[in-house]
Amino acid sequence: MKLHSGEVAPKTGTYNVIDNNGKVCGTVRVNKGDRIPPTRIEEASHFEIE
Repeated sequence: MKLHSGEVAPKTGTYNVIDNNGKVCGTVRVNKGDRIPPTRIEEASHFEIE
C-alpha cells in the first residue's frame, strides 16, 4: 500500500520512505491513526509499511 505525507496511517509500524526509483531511502515510525509526516528527503515519492 502506497501512502503519501499527510495521509492517515492504517496501522502502527515502521514505514519505509521510497524514492522515485523504488529504493528505500529512510524509515519512519507511525502510530495507527496518525498522519504520515513530511520528509526532508527530496527524492521521496511515497511510504510503504514494512
